[in-house]
Amino acid sequence: MPFRFSLPSLRCVLPLCAAGALLACSQNPPTPAPGFTPVQPSTSADNHAAVATPNARVAAEAAQPPYAAAVAARFPDPAVNYRTPAFDNGRTGFTSNAELQFLLRGLARPAGPDGTWVTVMPLGSSQNGVALEALVFTRSTDPTPSAVLQSGRPTVLLIGQQHGDEPAGSEALLVLAQELAHGKLQNLLEHINVVILPRANPDGAQAVQRATRSGVDANRDHLLLKTPEAQAQARLVREFQPLVIVDAHEYPVVGRYLEKFGAIQRYDALLQYAMTANLPPFITKASEEWFREPMLSSLAQQGLTSQWYYTTSTDPADKKISMGGVQPDTGRNVNGLTNAVSILIETRGVGLGRLHFKRRVFTHVTAITSVLLGAASHAADLVKLRQYVDADVSAQACKGQVVVEAAPTASEYSLQMLDPATGADKSVDVNWDSALVLQPTKSRTRPCGYWLAADQADAVQRLRQLGVHVEQVAEVGVMQGESYRETSRAAGVRSDVRGTLADAGDVVRVEVQTTSALLDVQAGSYFVPLSQPLANLVVAALEPDTQNSFFANRIISNVEGEFRVMSLPGMRLVVVP
Repeated sequence: MPFRFSLPSLRCVLPLCAAGALLACSQNPPTPAPGFTPVQPSTSADNHAAVATPNARVAAEAAQPPYAAAVAARFPDPAVNYRTPAFDNGRTGFTSNAELQFLLRGLARPAGPDGTWVTVMPLGSSQNGVALEALVFTRSTDPTPSAVLQSGRPTVLLIGQQHGDEPAGSEALLVLAQELAHGKLQNLLEHINVVILPRANPDGAQAVQRATRSGVDANRDHLLLKTPEAQAQARLVREFQPLVIVDAHEYPVVGRYLEKFGAIQRYDALLQYAMTANLPPFITKASEEWFREPMLSSLAQQGLTSQWYYTTSTDPADKKISMGGVQPDTGRNVNGLTNAVSILIETRGVGLGRLHFKRRVFTHVTAITSVLLGAASHAADLVKLRQYVDADVSAQACKGQVVVEAAPTASEYSLQMLDPATGADKSVDVNWDSALVLQPTKSRTRPCGYWLAADQADAVQRLRQLGVHVEQVAEVGVMQGESYRETSRAAGVRSDVRGTLADAGDVVRVEVQTTSALLDVQAGSYFVPLSQPLANLVVAALEPDTQNSFFANRIISNVEGEFRVMSLPGMRLVVVP
């Protein structure tokens, strides 16, 4: 299957700046030695003793390995020492929410002699009332988002544990936070800003469950923003406008893979970047050449195995393997539509309890360190790339076609797994849905923007939370465009390649036809222009006949409440704050 892209090299294709080629070589920052030992911030014994005790379920899982010793022997612990709470002597659980908050505060400090700020940024609370907090590392004049944006350095956003039963990413981000604060990664802050949200789903972490307290999968909520957990991440993306985003997860090792294929998952890391309709192609190129390829090399140098991310459905009879979903609902894909390099890293961990935990954390530390190094070495390149892509996406308004829905490409693949008894490599030939090349299944003429009725304030609020520019009609006028007409309607559920999503409710599935029309618009209604960098995110939200649209999920109440504007409106508009 084709894993390489046919677009010409980034270094020679993008339009040139006045000073020469857009993607000129950047100064490489110092590379830290592999397997570094993080530094523990000073704490008092009393404070350390006050935190929560380990989770009994985790301890029980750790006592019952899910496979033979020969399999376990394939995954020895690395020769590193981490000084985070989960690695305390005798520990059988993971870092608690209270411990995590205490560690973040121990790292925070005002700007010192090198000008580095380390600041805890409050983002609200989880559904159980646990603080959602990010750690901001910057050498800007102050740690506010506006100052960070004005610093001229690209920002890297690192997110961990959106799924509560996937703890290795969260622990790795604590390790990296220590190294950025006063370890071997702090010099990278000469080139980049870093924002870390180590635990995006603290309620799920406490309960050792995938979903949030309400049962919604936070990593399928990045377009709809139903949960405070997803809203907190949207705020970070909106306010810091990161150019690189990493989402740290873990994946199941046994379970349905053993049932379907009689084999155990083999790879230390599964990697994928944004792959969804309307993604700017140069974001894909940068993701592959500047980040995934160096990650593969870094992992291999540490004796760690890797593969494209893939998954399979929960249906035992369905033996198809799919690369990560192509729907614009996950953090990986929604963040890609903000024109960021958006990378998913998954380690083999779900269902393993504490088994191989140090190796899982080490895998994340190795991969994410590679991303940070890549961002620092391409800092100026990333800024220029983002400027180009933002301008290019904005310029496409009123022109050409836009993809409303797309599907992966069916192919075949020989996947390496492990024999559950002997631990030997086992090759499994599978039907493989590749997300490397998407097949458009529904396209329309790209409009100049969308009109929304005055009573669609909920949709406007969510668009603004995503960072979308929205304008309000200030006077009566007429817009030329296309209206939607329902041709069929049915009840349905949101689903992905795994099956039905953990999502509190069904969706309205409609088929529509568009008809040319003139629309009398009233003051107080809204116009969402596509002449903006987030235009492709707007399309994902507002075309009604997809499972993730605002209409399908009842945020927009009826198809008459929106209209495709095909000619720039002439009436007075004011910006919605």
